[in-house]
Amino acid sequence: KLLLLTFKAPPHLSELLSTISSARSLRSSSSIQLAVPSFCLTTMGSRAFSCSVRASALVTVVTTGLADLVLSITGNPGVVGFYRTFMQTLHSRCGYQHPVWAVSHAGHCAPPASMDMIEDGASAAEDDVFGLDGQVEHKLAFLRNHVPRETSLVLIGHSIGCYIILEMMKRNPEQKVLKALLLFPTIERMAQSPQGKVMTPVLCHMRYVVYLPLFLLSLLPDRLKVGLIRLMLGGIRSLDLTVVQPTLGLLSGDSAANAMYLGGQEMKKVLKRDDTTIGKHLDKLIFYYGATDHWCPLQYYHEIKQDFPLGDFRLCENGFRHAFVLDAGREVAEMVFEWICEDLRSRVPGDQNASFSASAGRL
Repeated sequence: KLLLLTFKAPPHLSELLSTISSARSLRSSSSIQLAVPSFCLTTMGSRAFSCSVRASALVTVVTTGLADLVLSITGNPGVVGFYRTFMQTLHSRCGYQHPVWAVSHAGHCAPPASMDMIEDGASAAEDDVFGLDGQVEHKLAFLRNHVPRETSLVLIGHSIGCYIILEMMKRNPEQKVLKALLLFPTIERMAQSPQGKVMTPVLCHMRYVVYLPLFLLSLLPDRLKVGLIRLMLGGIRSLDLTVVQPTLGLLSGDSAANAMYLGGQEMKKVLKRDDTTIGKHLDKLIFYYGATDHWCPLQYYHEIKQDFPLGDFRLCENGFRHAFVLDAGREVAEMVFEWICEDLRSRVPGDQNASFSASAGRL
């Protein structure tokens, strides 16, 4: 099964969602199902995770013997539900031989009402867990506590998730990274980008004005909110309908406000490209830029390609939008698999390689 694990955080801190694909259980299944186990896991910024006995037991079962892991770090809003089609497609293309996980950003998902609170939310505010630095530490803590140290990682970042991945590689150089794929990477001069020039005043100076309409919107019945979401996204011709439900969740509680807060920090903190980290890990990195991306314009692609002539920099030729999960999650997943299949194929045991190779051949 494809398990959607719900990790719980402190008061006013939303859950960390980790979508986990179990290769063993999917080998005999032709369809992917979602299950949501009920257990509690808390985090406090950069502090270590603490979890209930039930959570520990489940995570141990899932991660024992985990040799390789494909881990996605989301953009902003950081809700794994937006990446459902992308992850399911990637997992099936891998022949169900490798687990595919994703981690949401802290505070971007509403916690279940039945979940117990353990930590004090005042400490969470002091640690700024919703900020950009807190989100980086949030992901490092997840790896530290739920992924065995010997596990080899294929990291996939989208938008600000690319910045987070570079920071993770910088802060923890000992983690075993096979490849890091940076899709539509917002890793420099965000406020100077065409979209950044429009959004910086809103996210940095006017976001409090938006909080009241968001609060009023959250009070509407879900059926009405779904209608508004469909109307808002109606201009997207090939809209992936699986994004409606996570959008609904985003409009509940504090999630949207937390996403805007993170966006404001992105405008202020994502300034200079980290050439040192890029140069150190250049052989592991694949960059994928959009041809018409208003968050990381074409100029950024040409400049980084010139500065790192030996790097792997690719330009979109398929017309994918920055928010590709809205209508092209399947297509991007198939493309990503082509990039990583050789690295993963060499790590599949001989008796399972035929299944993996057959999946690759279907491309």
